[in-house]
Amino acid sequence: MRIGTLRAIRRYPVKSLHGEALGECAVLPTGLEGDRAAALIAADGPRASKPYRGKEDDRLPRIADADEALSLVPSATLAPSDDGGFFDDAPVSLIVDRWLDGVSSFVGYRVEFERFRPNFYVEAEPGVAIDEAALTGRELRLGEVTLRVRYPIERCVVTTYDLNGGDADPRILRYVAQARSNWMGIYCDVPRAGIARTGDSLELIER
Repeated sequence: MRIGTLRAIRRYPVKSLHGEALGECAVLPTGLEGDRAAALIAADGPRASKPYRGKEDDRLPRIADADEALSLVPSATLAPSDDGGFFDDAPVSLIVDRWLDGVSSFVGYRVEFERFRPNFYVEAEPGVAIDEAALTGRELRLGEVTLRVRYPIERCVVTTYDLNGGDADPRILRYVAQARSNWMGIYCDVPRAGIARTGDSLELIER
């Protein structure tokens, strides 16, 4: 079954910092090539020896340059990953545009998918309505790539940040928590690697 079309690819070279848009990318068993390949590591405090997360400073998701980010957290150091990437959970994340409809209606404007920091943003086919729970444990074909859905992504305060520097909107997380079981998007593993390109079809593999 065709779910939709891949409309955007995002890679985040440094965990928690701003992402970059790509037209295509190699998708490896460890995730998108170059994704979360480095992180700001805290030297002290409650996150000592662990990566900084976006929710610890609302400016970080708006910054792409690691040196600029380090100027905000001078006690941190920039470190490369030694095992494929600094991921909170699975190596790939995906959001379908239709999943944003409810929260957008609730807040009165179109909520940007970038707030949720997915690797893949998919535009659903007309008439297709399938949610995160229904996809859990299933396999998806995205161009050359096969993804296995691990489970829905639980969300945090980062989704409330305005990436243009405006005020945070706590209504976003409130809606996601109350109306969507705090889910927005899916985590995926990569049983078959390959190249993903914008315009690729996302299909549910029927078994």
